[in-house]
Amino acid sequence: MTSTLVQRHRPHPSSSRTTDAHALTRDWAEIQERMLVPLYEAVYERLAVGAGTRLLGLGCGSGLALLMAAARGATVCGVDTDGRRLDLARDRLTAVDAPGGPALPARLGLGGPESPCVQEAAAESAFTVVTAFEPLSAGAAGPAASVSALAAAAARTERGGAVVLAGWGPPERCATSGVLGVGDRLADPMDSPGHHREVPPPVRWRPCGRDDLEELAALAGLRPDGSGRVACPFGYADMDSAVRGLLSTGLFDAAEQVTDPVQVRKEITEALHPHQRADGTVWMPNVFRYLICRV
Repeated sequence: MTSTLVQRHRPHPSSSRTTDAHALTRDWAEIQERMLVPLYEAVYERLAVGAGTRLLGLGCGSGLALLMAAARGATVCGVDTDGRRLDLARDRLTAVDAPGGPALPARLGLGGPESPCVQEAAAESAFTVVTAFEPLSAGAAGPAASVSALAAAAARTERGGAVVLAGWGPPERCATSGVLGVGDRLADPMDSPGHHREVPPPVRWRPCGRDDLEELAALAGLRPDGSGRVACPFGYADMDSAVRGLLSTGLFDAAEQVTDPVQVRKEITEALHPHQRADGTVWMPNVFRYLICRV
């Protein structure tokens, strides 16, 4: 299995806040995104992704999963709602030494399946594989938005094509769930009846139920055709990298809106201590689940 232990990173200047969007995006790309590499590899191997595959990545982030598919020979298209992550994906996928290089640029767009880049790519030829690797249970807009996005993507996928959904495994097999629960607990005031919110709620972590992926697939009109579980341990070189990586997920943004960011960092650190090893590294075993559906 591919190692997910990240290298030691130079700490950012000390700050009482974690709202530097550029720093968070960089931490996502350099520290956190690679934690799901075993999931990407397992799905691509099972679906024999390679030359001839036309792949659409929903929530493609900074493009690591797309880059891995392109390295296998696939033609890739990706969309994400985070413009900063998308800029990094564009840099990665158009670099001279990227798979295909500038001669075969990936189509990338802001938003979801209705993005012009998706429509342009689908107009040339329908997609053969659609991936939704970002755990759908974490979506801020709720299941309805996930169903809508999956249905729109499936409409641009060839008959018999694969749509892959992913989510967390059972909480008792995901050591990180206890740490992510800290953010959910600290953000509870946002859900109180008297709390006034002027902006859309940030992403909140939710555990994935045993049948959540199947229920989403059914609502989107997709037919399940196999599933699997993959070990995706979260490994960090030190405590600072672990805290920064987890903050970069956005799953603690809600907590920082209602709590002192310093307190959020403190409680994350305390929750991580049981997972810190004698050499200073942080290691949390996790299991992720994927569901393959057919259009």
